[in-house]
Amino acid sequence: MEANDLTPKEEVSAAKKLGRDDAQTLAEAASKLIVAKGKKVSTFELKKSIEDEAIDSMLGPTGNLRAPTMRVGKTLVVGFNEDEYANVLL
Repeated sequence: MEANDLTPKEEVSAAKKLGRDDAQTLAEAASKLIVAKGKKVSTFELKKSIEDEAIDSMLGPTGNLRAPTMRVGKTLVVGFNEDEYANVLL
């Protein structure tokens, strides 16, 4: 983000554990969810209802929200994939 002169509006420490309810709240405020797990990228259109599969994909093995997580407008990106970050941010 620094290389492209982008600054986040808010940062939340990784020490603060965010669970399923927090993931649900974030998803409810979005219209599109992109989840990256390594090279695998899943995209969900969040129109009327949010599927359990979408929420489950946002959580790591401990049940906490995966990091990094960022919201850009109505798009929520969970996990890291360089190509997806470039598509969303640039």
